[in-house]
Amino acid sequence: MSATNASFARATLLMLAIGTAILVALVLSSLWLVERTQGTFDAIIRERDIRRASANLLQTLTDAETGQRGYILTLDESFLEPYNQALEQIRSEWAEVQALVADRPAKADKLAELGQSIETKLSEMEETITLASAGNQAGAVARVQTELGRELMDRIRIILDMFKEQSDANFQAGVEAQTAANEQLRYFTIGGAAAILLVMGGAIIIITQHVQALSKARREVEYLNENLEERVNERTEDLIRANQEIQRFAYIVTHDLRAPLVNVMGFTAELENSLRSLQAYVLADDKAPSEDEVREARLAASEDLPEAIDFIRSSTKKMDGLINAILKISRDGRRPLKPERIDLKALLEATSASVHHQVSEAGGKVDLDVRVPNIVTDRFSLEQILGNLFDNAVKYKQADRPLSLTVRVMPDIRTLTRIEVEDNGRGIADEDHERIFELFRRSGHQNQAGEGIGLAHVQSLVRNLGGEITVRSQLGKGSTFVLRLPSDLTRVVRS
Repeated sequence: MSATNASFARATLLMLAIGTAILVALVLSSLWLVERTQGTFDAIIRERDIRRASANLLQTLTDAETGQRGYILTLDESFLEPYNQALEQIRSEWAEVQALVADRPAKADKLAELGQSIETKLSEMEETITLASAGNQAGAVARVQTELGRELMDRIRIILDMFKEQSDANFQAGVEAQTAANEQLRYFTIGGAAAILLVMGGAIIIITQHVQALSKARREVEYLNENLEERVNERTEDLIRANQEIQRFAYIVTHDLRAPLVNVMGFTAELENSLRSLQAYVLADDKAPSEDEVREARLAASEDLPEAIDFIRSSTKKMDGLINAILKISRDGRRPLKPERIDLKALLEATSASVHHQVSEAGGKVDLDVRVPNIVTDRFSLEQILGNLFDNAVKYKQADRPLSLTVRVMPDIRTLTRIEVEDNGRGIADEDHERIFELFRRSGHQNQAGEGIGLAHVQSLVRNLGGEITVRSQLGKGSTFVLRLPSDLTRVVRS
């Protein structure tokens, strides 16, 4: 699994785990709140039932008392009907009140007192009605006038009103608790929804990034497929150029090294001829050398031998310089590359500082326009390349005007960085644009010392970095060397 896919899998699993945890928390909190709401609702219903039963019991007792007193005062049998109906309900309603408040300590403590008062009230009403039914209306009225019945009803009313007030208070507290639970549920829901939205947003971002990465990879694959033939042609051209360079190198080795070797061989023959003249003079034994032999010996010693030795020395020196130049390029080609991230602006400023004195003393200037902050490449090679180009700009500046050296760094197509080194020097003729990159080849009139290996060395370094170098130049107006280097050498090295 690639690093990108592994990262996507980890991020996706993390988002799923977070989303699952949030959903579990939402479900558990919702269940807890539902359970709490159900308990609160049951308590509210119980308090409502207690209030209703208390009110019904009080109303039924009041109805029974009204029927009792109406019958006692009028002896009208019709008043006994509500009384009798009330008696049938009082027992069941009293039992309901007892059952409802049994688990309410504050109310249960009053049940005994309430029950006793109800029983006494019922006995009082039954007794007065019995007296009135027996014809003792005056006795019944006198019994009612004792205020016992009223006191009992007041006692019953106080207790039942207390039941109702406590139920009302508990009912209100239950409603408030229910409202608070609803608020908590709403906040939990809103918070959970917001958290889920955040997780979904994060998941969408991760998926979008992964899809974009896949799309980018697909586009790169499509681009590579579309340009495969072009790249094959480019590689073929590179191979052809490499083959041509090998042939040119072989020509240089066989031609440029052969020329001084021929000189050495020719002047060795000259030494041999001069040596014969000396031998004829020195090895004359007992006979005197002739005047011609003396003259030829003196000529060989004074002119021929020193001249041959000088030519041999200069030829061997030239051969040594050519061999050293070839070895230098060969060593740079074999040196292992060490890619690192390089601050291009800092590197260019350091390189321009190395030629600042030579440029500024003639009134010149160096301008840097760096639009690519850094590049991953081999520092030593890049320093060698830029140092050679800067040195050449100073070396071949136009004598009648100050040197203006401009370096521009900008992104090139896809993964390349473009570096342009432009000067207003004496320029290069059109026919020499390719020739200047050949080993031991120089362009135009030469008034500077050199062996013609600088730009060949630069081209070798650039190609080692996976790039290319070209030149745009006009004789008498200046030159622009264009480098196109990979922005990340590690990719080139891996490939």
